[in-house]
Amino acid sequence: MPSEKILTEKQALVAALNEKMVGACAGVVVSFKGITVEADTKLRKELREAGVEYAVVKNTMLRLAVKGTSLESLAESFKGDTAIAISKEDPIAAARILNKFAEADKSKSFTIKGGYMDGNVMSASEVCEIAKLPDLKGMLSMFAGALTSTLSGMAVAMQAYVDKQEGEAA
Repeated sequence: MPSEKILTEKQALVAALNEKMVGACAGVVVSFKGITVEADTKLRKELREAGVEYAVVKNTMLRLAVKGTSLESLAESFKGDTAIAISKEDPIAAARILNKFAEADKSKSFTIKGGYMDGNVMSASEVCEIAKLPDLKGMLSMFAGALTSTLSGMAVAMQAYVDKQEGEAA
C-alpha cells in the first residue's frame, strides 16, 4: 500500500489530468515506442509551438482520469507505451502534427491509438481523417474564396441581364 503522501500526489495528478482532458477541445493518444530522443525533442517543440500539451502518462492514471466522463471509452487505447497530446484551442493541431509524424516514421512504431474532440471519442482512423483537414486559416480562406466566386458570378449574370435589356431597348 502506498504511503499517504504518494497517494495524495497521485490523486492530485489524476484530478489535474481529468480537468485538462475534459476542458480541452481535442486530444490524441499515441504509442511512442521506438521514437528517438532527437525525434521526440523535435516533435515536442512542434507541438508546444502549436499550443498542444504533450506528455507520457501511465495508463492507470489515464484510466482513472477518464473514469465517469464522456471519454471513458477512450480507456481501451491505454495499453502499452502511451502518450497524450491535449489541445485547448485548435481542435485539429494535435491530430495534424502527430499524424504527419506517424506517416514520416519509417519504422512504423509510432502510431496513433485514438483520440477525442468536443467530448466525442474517435478511433485512430477518424483522427487520421481529421488530421488531413486544413487548419482554421485554410478553412477561412477557402470560405472567402467560395464567397468571392459566388459574388463574381452573380455580378457577371446581372451585367449580362442589363446588357440584354439595353440591347432590346435600342
